[in-house]
Amino acid sequence: MDFTNIFEKYEALVAEVDKAFETVSKQTEDGINCGKGCSDCCHALFDLTLVEAIYLNRKFNESYKGMHRSVILQRSDVADRGLQKIKRRAFKASQSGTAAQEIIKEISLARVRCPLLGEDDLCELYEFRPLTCRIYGVPMNIGGEGHSCTKSGFTSGKAYPTINMDILQTKLVALSNELTESINSKLTALPEMIVPVSSALGTDYTPEYLGENTGKAKAEEPVKEPTEACNTCSEDKSACADCNYSVSLGAAPAE
Repeated sequence: MDFTNIFEKYEALVAEVDKAFETVSKQTEDGINCGKGCSDCCHALFDLTLVEAIYLNRKFNESYKGMHRSVILQRSDVADRGLQKIKRRAFKASQSGTAAQEIIKEISLARVRCPLLGEDDLCELYEFRPLTCRIYGVPMNIGGEGHSCTKSGFTSGKAYPTINMDILQTKLVALSNELTESINSKLTALPEMIVPVSSALGTDYTPEYLGENTGKAKAEEPVKEPTEACNTCSEDKSACADCNYSVSLGAAPAE
C-alpha cells in the first residue's frame, strides 16, 4: 500500500509542530529547560492515531533489522504488559465506583518506559518521533485548559503561548480518515483507532489488517492544482498553510 501522499501531508504537519515548538520557546522568558538526556516524557502514557501509528511502523521497519530490531520488539512486549496492568486497574476502579476524574489522574501519573528509549536514555527513532513527543515540554491547550511539563521550568499560574492540542488532534484524525478512504477500507471505525507506541511497532499493517477493499474501486477525486503556498513545500514543509496544517498558538487559558 502506497501512503506516500498522506505521509507527506503528515510530515508537513510535523514541520508545523516543530515550528510552533520553536515559536513558543522563543516567546517565553523562562525558556524550555528540557533537553538531551531528559527522558521524563518517554515514560508518559499516550496513544497514536492511525496515521501516526502506520508512519512510525514504516520508519521502524525501514530503520531496524536483525538483533537490534528484536531487542526493541522485546521492549515493546514489556511495555504492552505494563499498559495492560494499568488498564485492568482502571477498569476495576471504574467498576467499583471510583470517580472518572480520579481514574484519569492515576493514569496520568502512571509510568511505562517507551520501547524506543535506548539504554543511553536517548530515542532510537528520534527523527521520526510522534507529535506528542515533539511538543512535550511546551504549554498545551487541551479542552480549554492549560497543561505543561513540571520539569520544563514554566511558572504555575502564569500565561504562556500554547499549542492547541484539540486542533492538532482534529488534523490527525482527518489524515487517518484520508488514509482509510485511500484503501476503501471496509472497517468503518478504523480512522478512530488509537494505539500506544509499543503496539504500533509490533503490528503488521497488512491490507487485510486494514480492511482494504479491492472489490470496488473508489472514484478518483480531481487533482488539486498547486498554489503558490504549496509550491514552497519543497523548500519548507512548514510553509504549507494552504493545506491547512498550521497549528494555532494563543495565550494560556485562564485558570
